[in-house]
Amino acid sequence: MNLVHNHRLRLYFGAVLISFSPIFVSLVHVDPTVSAFYRVFIGGIALTLYLLFSRKRFNFNKSVWFFLFMASIFFAADLWFWHRSVIYVGPGLGTLLANMQVFVMMIAGIFFYKQMPTRVQLFSVPFAVIGLFMIVGLDWNELKPNYQMGIIFGLLTAICYSSYLISMRQAQQNESSIIPIREVAVMSLMVSVILAFTAFYENESLVVSNTNDYLVLIVYGVGSHAIGGIMIASALVRVTTTEVGIALLLQPTLSFVWEILFFNKSFSMIESAGVIIVLYSIFLSSHRKARS
Repeated sequence: MNLVHNHRLRLYFGAVLISFSPIFVSLVHVDPTVSAFYRVFIGGIALTLYLLFSRKRFNFNKSVWFFLFMASIFFAADLWFWHRSVIYVGPGLGTLLANMQVFVMMIAGIFFYKQMPTRVQLFSVPFAVIGLFMIVGLDWNELKPNYQMGIIFGLLTAICYSSYLISMRQAQQNESSIIPIREVAVMSLMVSVILAFTAFYENESLVVSNTNDYLVLIVYGVGSHAIGGIMIASALVRVTTTEVGIALLLQPTLSFVWEILFFNKSFSMIESAGVIIVLYSIFLSSHRKARS
């Protein structure tokens, strides 16, 4: 298949690339806000340099600038809420709550774009979430006394991430280019400014003292964020929002698989069954019969 002209292949390829994000984050010795800053900053700079060398112009109209600005706010908020949610409820429930984006995306498709999900997709969405729950599990001992705030933060993460995807979709409504490199570059640099101010407000230093950390952050920013983000963004206007939401469940699922392969993480039969369920749900949702 041709990656450039097959939008569904780009969507899934982007989800695969972004699924490596937790691996990169675990390999660096910096705070979450700092790693998030370098992720978008390095990715944005790399894309901008490419555009400058290829003499591409950032000649957006006001509508595109507005939606890119909104996308940057939602993406920065998504990262902020996600990390706070994990503090209160742990990574398992935090991941599950964040991936409620699949329901938000389906609802957005119905009300904003008149995209009614198929019967197969209506089955696939909750089925996939059940599979994800089997993967991430839920350790009640991780819940803090004020865990309700963690649940709220987790749901806000899902809403913000969905809003980011929808804003990026809107920014490309009148764009003829297949690969939205300019849009992702501008959005990334905007997010980096927001995260830099956030780090300053929270008294976090952006200094990275380890050379290995810099190398990992460069691969993280260019590989996972820039290329992965472009692949996903390029498919947003060409597939339904429901399919996007389901496809992005690949991220936490494959992140779990990478932990097993790279860090010898132990796993149970329930977790293995969860991986199979999520992957099968994604297959059902993207199958030709589901789109007819």
